[in-house]
Amino acid sequence: MSVVERIDTAATNAHYISNRAPLKPSALIKLPVGSVKPEGFLKEYLVRQKNGLTGHLGEISAWLQKEDNAWLSKDGEGDWGWEEVPYWLKGYANIGYLLEDQQMIEEAKVWLEGTMNSQRADGNFGPKHFDGENQDFWANMIMLYCLQSYYEYSQDERVLDLMTKYFKFQMTVPDEHFLNGYWQKLRGGDNLRSVFWLYNRTGEPFLLELAEKLHRNTSDWVGRGHDLEDIHNYYEVRDGGEVPDWYRDQIDWHNVNHAQAFREPAQYYLLSHDDSHLKATYENFDIIRAHFGQVPGGMFGSDENARPGYADPRQGVETCGMVEQMNSDEHLLRITGDPFWADHAEEVAYNTYPAAVMPDFKSLHYITSPNMALLDAENHAPGIANSGPFLMMNPFSSRCCQHNHSQGWPYFVENLWMATPDNGLVAAIYGPSNVTAKVGAGQEVTIQETTHYPFRGQLEFTVETVQPTAFPLYLRIPAWTTDAAVSVNGKTVKENVKGAGYVKLAREWKSGDKVSLSLSMEVEVKTWENNNNSFSVSRGPLTYSLQIGEDYIRKESDETAIWDSKWQEGVDTKKWPSWEIRPTTDWNYTLVLDKNNPAASLEVEERPWPESDFPFTPDEVPVLIKAKGKQIPQWTLDQYGLVGELKDLPVSSDQLETDVTLIPMGAARLRITAFPDVK
Repeated sequence: MSVVERIDTAATNAHYISNRAPLKPSALIKLPVGSVKPEGFLKEYLVRQKNGLTGHLGEISAWLQKEDNAWLSKDGEGDWGWEEVPYWLKGYANIGYLLEDQQMIEEAKVWLEGTMNSQRADGNFGPKHFDGENQDFWANMIMLYCLQSYYEYSQDERVLDLMTKYFKFQMTVPDEHFLNGYWQKLRGGDNLRSVFWLYNRTGEPFLLELAEKLHRNTSDWVGRGHDLEDIHNYYEVRDGGEVPDWYRDQIDWHNVNHAQAFREPAQYYLLSHDDSHLKATYENFDIIRAHFGQVPGGMFGSDENARPGYADPRQGVETCGMVEQMNSDEHLLRITGDPFWADHAEEVAYNTYPAAVMPDFKSLHYITSPNMALLDAENHAPGIANSGPFLMMNPFSSRCCQHNHSQGWPYFVENLWMATPDNGLVAAIYGPSNVTAKVGAGQEVTIQETTHYPFRGQLEFTVETVQPTAFPLYLRIPAWTTDAAVSVNGKTVKENVKGAGYVKLAREWKSGDKVSLSLSMEVEVKTWENNNNSFSVSRGPLTYSLQIGEDYIRKESDETAIWDSKWQEGVDTKKWPSWEIRPTTDWNYTLVLDKNNPAASLEVEERPWPESDFPFTPDEVPVLIKAKGKQIPQWTLDQYGLVGELKDLPVSSDQLETDVTLIPMGAARLRITAFPDVK
């Protein structure tokens, strides 16, 4: 037994494909799709997705209709064919693989076969979509994710053949015509990721040349002090002020672009071996949060595009931004082995993402904020940077999030467990699951992870193996815990572990061996000094919000959807309603805390685990925090129908103390999560 900050990369895993020289050695190795299976509430989430919007978009979204769809066209021609199909397919197909749902797998294969059959003589494939006079490579970048997952599931060699021919085609495109335009230029890191994936399987030298070309033509996510004319996202400065100098330190401030593309330098670092590239990704993460992410939940307040002067916790992020951030965290965890990225993936997945979607997964909203007390069909611009009904729950809440949200949970599940360079396994991200993989000298083992994490701090791992086998098992220690303890078969082997890292258990394992991990979950109060000294309450990986009564008001989606929401002809839209959520209780509270010992003012109440196995609704949360609060009468909805900004509040309240309840942020679709600092 030992505790390590990072897992050693000196060895190379003998059973799973790792980075091939000259790429940097793999820190952690993704297991093939289907190796990790969800249990408990994670499985319930995927079942709800299957029965909800993800599972039925192919029947209702015009963008996914098969007739005249360019993704199913031999020559790439068709009226329907851009990002929507692969956005949706990333999640839809992988849910099928994870649930072993044959109907979903067969439906996904229709699109995958159509895509493979679309490859043309020059190696290009997919829809003929242009950005100006140049090909738009963006949608193909997403479809490559889908093809790689399919290959991992099926071992269909046609995927490797298609990708090889396609990447040879990309080599023929002159730089001046390559990745020209907005989306594709910013998101070239996704193309780069697929090139490395193929290189690790085929070793074709030209792929490293293509990697250099991709980095050369992708937007500059390393540089600082950019010229404003090179920052192409729409931007405005509050009250018409000057653009601050720090705004030039990122090449783009669109929320999804940033969540998705800030990692490109770290991806290129695998080839360059230049530490400045890895450092740039960490800096990119920090820069946007320094100015717009001084809020709980792990994301940042950009609405659509981050705007200087708009950093209050009422600003939000697209649902697309959340799932792309989770995907980036998972990539960076594999690239670096840094447990920080696992902590952050959990923070977004378990706090910000769940409340962006209705519990039945049949609708979602475009913008989600830490502080939001009304979700309606009205236009809230310019309070948020979007004109339209972007706060309500709508099955057609803009065509990007409607399709792209599907990847969030299946990709998260696939990355719960990873292989290690020394032929071991690591429980990298925590959640109820099981993993079947080869370890040690090649023996296949299954490990069952039984837990109610993130609501409880107890995790149990049970090993199943045909014969005793030696391999290292690693357990991640999150940065937030102050006291982790590990036992094997009932005997404590390590306690008082703190600080982010991994516990390594190297031994000969027998079937039935049990490992227990206990993570202390202390109540913490975090002050956001750079956001009006507001504060938030957390316990373990969960952040807590004021419980607000919720009244769900049904609206018809075809009456409230925006212009780019397109239904297939003949769809019964009555089966897919939208929802406003209005408060039935007061929300304008702050908490009364002992500033010297704030946790003493908060009482944790654990409740039975819900029979539904779905803990993300106010009625079924398995843990509450009881507190004292005071109302702030001056804190109301403003002229835009949004929670009033913290900067406008008085410094004190003379209201009487009253009992209030906090629930996990992910279960609160109406919520106050960043509380005002009021004396």
